[in-house]
Amino acid sequence: MSVLLTELEETDRKGFREFLRMSVEDFQLLLGKVEPLIRKTDTKMRRAISARQRLSVTLRFLATGRPKWNDFEQNDVLLNLIIYTHNLFAFLGESFRSLSFQYRIGRSTVGLIVMETCEALYNVLKEDHMKTPTTESEWREIASGFEDKCQFPHCLGAIDGKHIYIQPPANSGSSFYNYKGRFSIVLMAVVDANYKFIYASVGTQGRMSDASLFGHSDLRSAMDRDVLHFPRPEPLPNTDLIMPYMFVGDEAFPLRSDLIKPYPHRNLDHGQRIFNYRLSRARRTVENAFGILANRLRVFLTNISIEPDKVTCITLAALALHNFLREKSSEAYVPPVFVDTEDENHRVIAGTWRRGGDLDSVALSRARNATTTAKDQRDLLKAYFQSSEGSVDWQEDMI
Repeated sequence: MSVLLTELEETDRKGFREFLRMSVEDFQLLLGKVEPLIRKTDTKMRRAISARQRLSVTLRFLATGRPKWNDFEQNDVLLNLIIYTHNLFAFLGESFRSLSFQYRIGRSTVGLIVMETCEALYNVLKEDHMKTPTTESEWREIASGFEDKCQFPHCLGAIDGKHIYIQPPANSGSSFYNYKGRFSIVLMAVVDANYKFIYASVGTQGRMSDASLFGHSDLRSAMDRDVLHFPRPEPLPNTDLIMPYMFVGDEAFPLRSDLIKPYPHRNLDHGQRIFNYRLSRARRTVENAFGILANRLRVFLTNISIEPDKVTCITLAALALHNFLREKSSEAYVPPVFVDTEDENHRVIAGTWRRGGDLDSVALSRARNATTTAKDQRDLLKAYFQSSEGSVDWQEDMI
């Protein structure tokens, strides 16, 4: 396999991009960052597996959940042979065994390599590429992105929760058993307007709903204690209407002054439909971020056959890797038209990631008991979106 990787690097860079979901240049940059943590020393008995091969094994594990024949060009005979072999073992649910066959490395060694490298990836990338903002200026930069790209002011991120499916852990009973009749851990994340994860909580047992997930999170605790250094409430653009900065979520999340959600989808008046449409444009960023993650790192579209705490480690590494490649604007990772876009009339053109499947959403259990202040705030924002200062030309055509 190392021979194949070298051949791809030298003669078929497109094949290399498809094989590891990144360009040769990004791979070399990533290798330079992680090599000091994963390099091993040769012994008298055997030569150590190189850091380059360790990183390659791990990236291949993340990239290939259950790949399809059309993942590569049909004339790449050697690549298709590898895919066929991987599919044979993936059908049996044994990704480590498949990689063991491909790389001629023992199965248990593959497992150790993947876990050690994922831990190293997260450790070297988290400070620069997986850090929750801690200053007002950093939050304002995120809000500016949502205002420019989604025309939603004072938005600090879009929040959602997804299932990551696992094999039933030993002696776990129904703890990880979710409402869809499968075993999972849950990923709750906040995403910015560039599809980057700016907060993530991973590992909660799959039976929890979005509302419960948020309620038990350290994010909710930090918001309650006002320690995230959000910008202070300010006027909405071109008005004197004072509005807090906030996250946006779906109807399962609680309505708070710092977390806003749609009006319930029943008996909506005109203004409420406008508001829900405008909010949906901001929320689309988190849908696309999860879609990119699952369709480029397809391990998340399978049942991951290892312990929950190890799946948590893999997930954190994948999120940091996702952000790294997003910041590099890697076309190998997010090809053109891969994410949702809008045409000249602002009709949504579905991104190609939607054809490949998605992570399942967490159970819908609507949060109750919103404060009067939060309801008034949503009504104020609803009125703003209908005003000359806050409306957009096309919104009437969208409802």
